[in-house]
Amino acid sequence: MPARPTPGLPSKDQVLEFIRNSDITVGKREISKHFGLKGQEKIALKALLKDMAEEGLIDGNRSAFHRMGGIPKVTVLRIVDIEEGEPIAIPETWQPDDATPPPRLRVIENKKGPALRNGDRILARTEEAGSGWTAHPMRKLPSQEGAVLGVIEIDKAGKAWLAPVDKRIRTSSPVSDLGQAEAGNLVLAEPAGRTPRAGVKVIEVLGDPLAPRAYSLIAIHKYGIPNVFSQETLSEAERAAKLPLSEEKREDLRHLPILAIDPADARDHDDAIWAEPDGNGGYDAIVAIADVSFYVRPGGNLDREARKRGNSVYFPDRVVPMLPEVLSADVCSLKEGQDRAAMACHLKINSQGVVTDWRFTRALVRISNFWPYEKAQELIDSGDAPDNLTHLWGAWKLLAEARAARDPLELELPERRVVLDEMGKITEIAVRERLDAHRVIEDFMICANVAAAKALESKASPVVYRVHEPPTREKLVALKEYFDSLGKNLALGQVITPGLFNRMLKDIGEPAERALVMEAVLRSQTQAYYGPANAGHFGLALGSYAHFTSPIRRYADLLVHRALVDAFHLEQDKPKLDVPHSTGLADRDREDLTRITDAISVTERRAMEAERDTIDRYVAAWLSARVGETFSTRITGVQKFGFFATIISLGGDGLVPVSSLGREYFRYEEGARSLIGEDSGQKYSVGDILDLKLAEANPLTGALKFEVPGSEGQRIEPRGSRPQSRGNRRGEHAGKTGSGKTGSGKQSAGKHSVGQRGRPKNIRHQGRGKKR
Repeated sequence: MPARPTPGLPSKDQVLEFIRNSDITVGKREISKHFGLKGQEKIALKALLKDMAEEGLIDGNRSAFHRMGGIPKVTVLRIVDIEEGEPIAIPETWQPDDATPPPRLRVIENKKGPALRNGDRILARTEEAGSGWTAHPMRKLPSQEGAVLGVIEIDKAGKAWLAPVDKRIRTSSPVSDLGQAEAGNLVLAEPAGRTPRAGVKVIEVLGDPLAPRAYSLIAIHKYGIPNVFSQETLSEAERAAKLPLSEEKREDLRHLPILAIDPADARDHDDAIWAEPDGNGGYDAIVAIADVSFYVRPGGNLDREARKRGNSVYFPDRVVPMLPEVLSADVCSLKEGQDRAAMACHLKINSQGVVTDWRFTRALVRISNFWPYEKAQELIDSGDAPDNLTHLWGAWKLLAEARAARDPLELELPERRVVLDEMGKITEIAVRERLDAHRVIEDFMICANVAAAKALESKASPVVYRVHEPPTREKLVALKEYFDSLGKNLALGQVITPGLFNRMLKDIGEPAERALVMEAVLRSQTQAYYGPANAGHFGLALGSYAHFTSPIRRYADLLVHRALVDAFHLEQDKPKLDVPHSTGLADRDREDLTRITDAISVTERRAMEAERDTIDRYVAAWLSARVGETFSTRITGVQKFGFFATIISLGGDGLVPVSSLGREYFRYEEGARSLIGEDSGQKYSVGDILDLKLAEANPLTGALKFEVPGSEGQRIEPRGSRPQSRGNRRGEHAGKTGSGKTGSGKQSAGKHSVGQRGRPKNIRHQGRGKKR
């Protein structure tokens, strides 16, 4: 707060200084109080402020003023773009004059909160930062007041309505301006006025909501995911792809039978591995990672676009890559039988599976074999595996022993797999099988990631850590209370480790109870994020951990590669082509990693949410032809208004409303997370396995609705102090805690289509999808 001035009417400059430096909302009353004005001075102030407004010095009304061209301390903003992974917002109301564009504010997100996307509205604190503005979100405002995706419906009276495809929005909006849209079209709309009564106007027609590639298109628009490269970026990618590989500046590893193991439909290959016995009971190994930093250099269009995207996004029918395909799917990708640039992590593994030494080089590699996970596993199981695969398994068995001794968190997190045919029709949805081949690659990737973090620490270099903090005190207290309800003990006075949770799960033999406890442990975990400060990785039980192994699809890994280039003097010759020179860290990143790590943590959450929503829609489309069938399910959540259950074989998550359970009153017990019938004693609890009938499957929202077979399907009638309960299920999500290399992260972009094309029965039903 500025120092109090001498009494008397202030000058215009004094008023502007007070408005600029005040940390509260400034109105006429605040100005009068600050300058000690009385009587006629207050009347004179009113005239002064009117003159200042007419001169364009201030903007606002009698209750809140701000500098013309400035922004109120607290105001409503709308997200209009995502730049370098960071949301950019403008004031929702901006009327200084027609010639002055609204200021663009860089939004500083809470990296542990929900990701913001285009069209979101936020209430935020604002501040000037140098020549620009920043905003700190206080809370997210209702999304239906911003841009929204939906389907046009025409009622019997001929009135147009927008039915949302977001299952969190339960009501349709009247359409005041259809534009070129027709009934059944998927459209992007925005508010037509300042109140919901004004309805919405169509700003873009996206086509048939059930047409090929529509489900991923919905997610792309809903989450504001950049999916078109500028011509300048594509041209730079073409030039970069022609960069010659200098054999003099690289270690030649083309003679080694390095192999790549990935999903059969992988579009890109970041990593390949080689191992052989060292003669002392251990192994020498190399993890070769695509040398993306050689092609994507700081300061160019390619780098700016990669920062903006933050990561690739993988849908069943397409990939939205972080880099143009000439790099991501071709020149950078480690393809069988072709010379490729790689960053090589050399590892020495002793007989106890401990990595005792490492070094990093820039290398030339030629992949000898590419095998899908299933093929590699088949070769090992049959005993017909070649030496390079046999050695890899031998080294992994040692690493697995060391992993077991470390005792990282072991949670069974099934992953849904959507298989499409050449025409894009769904041919199968199932839980992806977990093979030893997956564990082999994961453990080698973890070793390389740890080595990268420790190598940079040894040089006092900047590190982009992958951080997974221990559960918070609040979550542990909630977990203890829940365990108490099950008759299990969790002593909060002891050191909480991943092994503690593992032992609790190991002691549970009954599948339903084990699933129940695993669900509770998963909910207690914090979300993983990227940051320059090391807080360890709780889930992996590691003190130092970075992401190094997927630079084609993650910007965090690219930053780690650049830091290694600087720390170990791996710079290449200056290229003759028109591309940036340096392949190390940019000055802005070296000086302040927090800005970009916060941004890419946000884009990662955005991608995860988009991928999960799209899978939910595919599952609902797959099941829309099976409404009325009964499925084996497991209860995953219980609330006053009903319970949520997941189809065990598919992962589809849906609601069983308490209103569908008949006339009996069901009491909700929060501690036990159960619904209990007062007359029958029937109990529905998290973890229970039961058969449920599929009542609804909505492909547009991804929502499912179940019923208990044989229930009367009648609504509960309020009785005295027993009103019908309604509410919303609280979203729950634990961050990824593994190596970052999973099946979903390597899916191909197949053809499209989604099977059933009938109109959904009720596209305003609310549900909630879950992803591991």
